[in-house]
Amino acid sequence: MHSAEYLNESLETTCCIVGGGPAGMILGSLLARAGVPVVVLEKHADFLRDFRGDTVHPSTFEVIYELGLLDDFLRRKHQELPSIGAVIGDRSVTVADFSHLPTHCKFIGLMPQWDFLNFIAEKAKAYPAFRLLMQTEATELIVDQGGVVGVRAKNLKGEVAVRALLTVAADGRHSIIRQKAKLERIDLNAPIDVLWMRLSRNPDDPEQTLGRFREGKILVTLNRGDYWQCAYVIAKDGFNAIRQAGLPAFRANLEKVAPFFRGRTEELNSWDDIKLLSVAVDRLRKWARPGLLCIGDSAHAMSPVGGVGINLAIQDAVATANCLAEPLMKRTVTLKQLNKVQKRREFPTRMTQSMQIFAHKRFIYPALHTVAPIQKLPLPLRLLQRFPFLRRIPARVVGLGIRPEHVHSPDSKSERPSTLET
Repeated sequence: MHSAEYLNESLETTCCIVGGGPAGMILGSLLARAGVPVVVLEKHADFLRDFRGDTVHPSTFEVIYELGLLDDFLRRKHQELPSIGAVIGDRSVTVADFSHLPTHCKFIGLMPQWDFLNFIAEKAKAYPAFRLLMQTEATELIVDQGGVVGVRAKNLKGEVAVRALLTVAADGRHSIIRQKAKLERIDLNAPIDVLWMRLSRNPDDPEQTLGRFREGKILVTLNRGDYWQCAYVIAKDGFNAIRQAGLPAFRANLEKVAPFFRGRTEELNSWDDIKLLSVAVDRLRKWARPGLLCIGDSAHAMSPVGGVGINLAIQDAVATANCLAEPLMKRTVTLKQLNKVQKRREFPTRMTQSMQIFAHKRFIYPALHTVAPIQKLPLPLRLLQRFPFLRRIPARVVGLGIRPEHVHSPDSKSERPSTLET
């Protein structure tokens, strides 16, 4: 990696990507692979921080396969889920079966996102056109004659201006670039929030589940080897009331929905051990303006339902490289070409968000407000248990998504000039 602490001058490149998350890193790697000079700005010193989404979907494995990296990637420590299910009251149900997907990896992978990002960064550094600048936080857009021509950023020694033919916002749902560009956001009103925490895992614990539903409580437990990554679903803006009720009451609720945690919830010593994710489901009306494109959560924040947000962001990155690698190499990127990315990815985004909102309204929100024991499974879950082949449908939606992307951007083997020109 190239530290930004020694850079305090103006830089010029073809594409500047703001944000070193999954979308930004995949896009940067694909563009550099095609020979496009690219700078990725990441505001943190490393990737080792509190990521919440650690799932790697079959569609992402397929992208890694198409890049010729799958065998190496699978040697990294991870867990594999060939199916996912839930516990409704005292009944276990299977929701999705990935074994029939037309992919090389017929499972959901669980890998800490910092390991995933370090892997992509390691491979991207092999391309001369790739530069990753850590501890470099974008603060302002550089605008010339109404078009975006780069960003101003701050690093350890001051400010740096990165001028680029194209700036890509991949800096998440709280995107500073989206804010500075004044792009209109459509809020779809998520009715839930999520509390994230970890609890130790014992060898005799139950198997992996997608979610546990019991009398107004919903807990998702993800097997991370020696610990459980837990997501406790609450009503929107309900965290303050939970805190006021006290930590012992919260521990008791966890143990009620997951009795095998009894005696282990004491590991939550304070509220500092519990992280609030304020869930948002939104999308931009327009993803681009001259010289600027938003992708991933910057363009469309997703609910954690199905864990598909990372999947969708990576698909955006692949589509962006497919659409823009050649125009960027020719240094002739028009607004019409940028809009092609939105045209390609907006339908999958809308469909996925519609399914998430449906799940919020028909399943999750009612479950949070049902205090009586659950006597009967919802009809869709009953059908999935009676007709196992139907489990292929949610598996395809979660595992592949709507309109999965494949790598069509070129692979340039020739040496290219350095990305940085001072």
